[in-house]
Order: sequence, then C-alpha cells, then structure tokens
Amino acid sequence: MRDSKPQNSLAPTPGGKAALYVHSTESFGSVDGPGVRFIIFLKGCHMRCRYCHNPDTWRMAGAEDKATPIGELLDQAERYRAYWGDKGGITVSGGEALLQIDGLIALFEEAHRRGINTCLDTAAQPFTRREPSYGKFLRLMESTDTVLLDLKHINTVAHKDLTGHGNENILDCARCLSELGVPVWIRHVLVPGITDDENQLRRLRIFIDTLINVERVEVLPYHTLGVFKWQKLGIPYTLKDTPTPTKEQISRAEEILCGKHENA
Repeated sequence: MRDSKPQNSLAPTPGGKAALYVHSTESFGSVDGPGVRFIIFLKGCHMRCRYCHNPDTWRMAGAEDKATPIGELLDQAERYRAYWGDKGGITVSGGEALLQIDGLIALFEEAHRRGINTCLDTAAQPFTRREPSYGKFLRLMESTDTVLLDLKHINTVAHKDLTGHGNENILDCARCLSELGVPVWIRHVLVPGITDDENQLRRLRIFIDTLINVERVEVLPYHTLGVFKWQKLGIPYTLKDTPTPTKEQISRAEEILCGKHENA
C-alpha cells in the first residue's frame, strides 16, 4: 500500500542544516498518538478555527524568530525515551505542521534513522496534489507512522464559517492517506450548535467508512480552556456563549462516529 515514490527532493535549508520554527514542546503527551509521546508544537497556521485553544501558534515565523535544528529537537526528545515504551515516540503538531514540510521531512527521516516512532497531528489545510507540494507530502508519509487528522465539519460551507477555509482539500488528504495505507486517527471536535448536527455527523461517518486506514475515531468535546489566550492576544472570541457539550451529546456523537465501521 505504501509504495508511492515521490520525485521531488528535499529543498535545502539555510546553511544546509534542516530546522523548524518551534512554538513549544511537551515532554509527556498521552493523548496525541500511541503511547507516551514527546510533542513538538510548530509555529504558523492559516486556519482560524473559532474554538482553537492555541491561537498563540497562528503567527507565521518571521525574521526575528530563530529556528531549532532537528538534531537538537531529537536529542531533547530522546531524554524521555525510557518512558515511551513500545508504542511511544514523537508527535509534531501546531499550528499546522505541514506549513513547515521541508523541516518536517528532515525531522521524521532522522527520527526513523534513530528508531523513533513518528506521528503527525494535522488539519491538512495546506494539502494539494499539485507539485512540488504533493511529492514532498508523499516523501513525508514514507517516514510517518501515524497521522492524527482533524475533520472539523463535513459540510464545506459550515467548515469555512468555522475555520475560514473550505474542506475539499482536507477530505482529499484523507482519501490520499487511505490510498497510501498510512494509519490514521480521525478527530472531530464536538461544538454544540455547530458540529453536533446528527445529519452532518452521519454524513461524516459515511465518508469515514470509505477510508480503509482508520484505526480510531475520537470525539473531542469543545472546551473553553484556551479562551484566556484569545483575550491576551486581543482577538474577539465568537463562541463565548457556546456551552460545552453534555454527556448525552457526546455519547450520541460517539455512537454515530465511533461505532464499529467496516474496516474495524
């Protein structure tokens, strides 16, 4: 399944050494991929999700920012390797990690050389099958063990209202990952009145059932833990009157999305 061979070479980085613009790291992540993981949050995101709990990662890196060499990042991660067990490793999140795909390729390829399990947490908004981006994406997938894919809304109009972008290329990324056979965990944030409509959830489930590589589907309840960041940044928070979902709403969404599907 995973035999696609991209034709594009990795773009050179300044000074010939790959690096990434890192926002922050977390040493003991337990919900961002298999096992215990070292999580690297990258800077930069084009989407403006109305419920985002990390709006401080949106800003793209500028001239004043210093990139971190990938060797340094992996050395830092490996300090915690004893805690990873058989399934753990590193997860790269954001922001949107695919916006730094050259450095990400270098990071994951070096991680595999070191025997480190790799996981990509992405909303896939930069995804395209146009070159040279597609060749780079294929190369990245060769050294990606698991993808955590955010599917925020199945309806592209509602998706644009929620994030500022449509979802056509995101759904195509899901199809591409299925074609490649890359293991995927689907994530869906449940926001009352926005992403909890049962008809739309059933449409999302039908789409998920067309994919052959989905290992897990997770319903993530909307929360307001990141609202203080919006306030600190002076960004209006448009969901301030939106309640967190009830247990019944969560259970219903899980019943629709997370029940046994065809490839389980």
